[in-house]
Amino acid sequence: MRTDLNPLTAVRNLGILAHVDAGKTTVTERILFATGTTHKRGEVHDGTTVTDFDPQERDRGITIFAAAVSCAWDGHRINLIDTPGHVDFADEVERSLRVLDGAVAVFDAVAGVEPQSESVWRQADRHGVPRIAFVNKLDRAGADLDVAVASIRERLHPAPLVVQLPIGSEDGFTGVVDLLRLRALTWADGGEPVEEGPVPEALREEALRRRRLLEETVAERHPAALEEFCDRETLSAETLAAALRDLTHSGDGVVVLCGSAYRDRGIEPLLDAVVAYLPSPLDVPAVRGTHDEKDQERAADPSAPFAALAFKVNATATGRLTYLRVYSGTIGKGDVVMDAGARRTERIGRILRVQADRHAQLDRAVAGDIVAVVGLKSARAGSTLCAPDAPLVLEPPSVADPVVSVAVEALTSTETGRLASALARLAEEDPSLVVRSDPETGQTVLSGMGELHLEVAVEKVRREHGLGVNVGRPRVAYRETVARGVSGLVFRHVKQDGGAGQFAHVVLDVEPWAEGFEFRSTVVGGRVPQEYVRAVEAGCRDALAEGPLGGNPVTGLRVTLTDGATHVKDSSETAFRTAGRFALREALRACAMVLLEPVVEVTVTVPEDAVGGVLGDLAARRGRVTGSTTRTGAALITATVPLAELFGYATRLRSRTQGRGTFTARPTGYAPAPAALPTR
Repeated sequence: MRTDLNPLTAVRNLGILAHVDAGKTTVTERILFATGTTHKRGEVHDGTTVTDFDPQERDRGITIFAAAVSCAWDGHRINLIDTPGHVDFADEVERSLRVLDGAVAVFDAVAGVEPQSESVWRQADRHGVPRIAFVNKLDRAGADLDVAVASIRERLHPAPLVVQLPIGSEDGFTGVVDLLRLRALTWADGGEPVEEGPVPEALREEALRRRRLLEETVAERHPAALEEFCDRETLSAETLAAALRDLTHSGDGVVVLCGSAYRDRGIEPLLDAVVAYLPSPLDVPAVRGTHDEKDQERAADPSAPFAALAFKVNATATGRLTYLRVYSGTIGKGDVVMDAGARRTERIGRILRVQADRHAQLDRAVAGDIVAVVGLKSARAGSTLCAPDAPLVLEPPSVADPVVSVAVEALTSTETGRLASALARLAEEDPSLVVRSDPETGQTVLSGMGELHLEVAVEKVRREHGLGVNVGRPRVAYRETVARGVSGLVFRHVKQDGGAGQFAHVVLDVEPWAEGFEFRSTVVGGRVPQEYVRAVEAGCRDALAEGPLGGNPVTGLRVTLTDGATHVKDSSETAFRTAGRFALREALRACAMVLLEPVVEVTVTVPEDAVGGVLGDLAARRGRVTGSTTRTGAALITATVPLAELFGYATRLRSRTQGRGTFTARPTGYAPAPAALPTR
């Protein structure tokens, strides 16, 4: 099936979201197999999956890079992105969610909602991406659909709309009851096709009870369903399906399905639900952008002016592959497009339908498509490509600030240039990686989202570029903040060295502020003109780059310009910007400052007999335990720990638990650091 023959109503752009090890990649593999896209089931543990094609992904058994695939089901084109589940690669998820219309959230039937499940759910909330839920691994010991659904209700807060009832449990799980049609769907061992039949007599009463509960829950939230429910005291399958679709699109409910991807059970109904409930490009609001500071909308129309967002770049040795979500218009091979941010035109060399690391050539791509193009030189992740005669800038995905840094250097001085080139290519592919040179030490510093993130980046340099690299101990990104401010600090900037001089007089108040940085002016009588006020603010922002405790960025303060003076000839924006910078530096030296360190919430899963040792180790790492629960013979410990204390924790945890302990971490912000900590 070719997408360019499909109407837009038959296109679904969706992502697979979940906590690490919930089964995202296996679900993707089974979808590809069920749709006939692949003819053999790939397995994560065998390293034979389509989407985890990178050598590091296969070695580690986790998804690191978001991979796009395309398949067809029931006359629909499904463009699918398998996203990472590890918190260190949350930026990959963020860029993917920016261009998706819907998502399937995968949950472990034993663990329910896990920490990273919650994080990616919140990311999808921010982007307004409709979701359906798939409770996976129902064949595992301890699997319980009702417990998993309860955790969705309690931790994620949507109304779970459960449309299936499992047939059998744990090893005996063989199928599901479809509560809309009240039919049983079963799968035999060996991956035989789904068989449809009547509901088993032993489950009929429970199925009717759950169908009634589903009808009541939907009627409470959907006016048309409520009207029919009041008239007939029941809902038809058609009304129920239409209401489920509306509630999914509005985010007022989440349809919940279940199965076991590893045993190939529940995939066909999941695909049917994707088609039935998740939106097409026509069902989502028109994309908004700006041109000449005016807001514009572009509808998902192949005949509209071309507009697309680049969300991923692969910079290979043979060329750059740029992944695009086409929002409006049509693009063909050889067409000229404009990079709206760089304000330059480029020619599209080739258009490719992406199948993870394999590609099929296309003549054109239309609104609603997710494709890769070859030939673009300047486009980066977040760049807007548009028709040259209809410029538009789309909002790029947000990029999180890096929290961990390591110093990297080539083994030999002759390879320094090659290392710089390799690191630049890494940063081009992954905007959450930042490469800079430390002005004090002269070292090249690589910053990222976590220890694993940096480990993967350095290993990529070694494997793909054949470079030997020395890596220093990771360092965290400290911040400084104001604990007690100062009032009425006077600063006069006067410079006279022949010709026009510089003069600026400012008076500042500095005080603690809850969020970030705020600047305001209370100057009256025009003593400081407005253009100079803006210059003072710019100078203050310059001064935030380095605090007095150790040269760390400063946050959490409000600066008020209370007074000032100008000179009729020598005052200028440059003079007031300089005054603002030096005045705030002097004010910060007079303030009581506090060093802040990044902290993370750690969830540790360990056998019950190892809890004591793990708690002691967390305490030694300045961890504060916030919760502990027991689930199927394992203890789940939640603690808040300074990020700096987590380096090497994975190895330590494995040694304390004979390899049976695992942990996940997610950033929760900053907290005051002990005074004895180093500041750089």
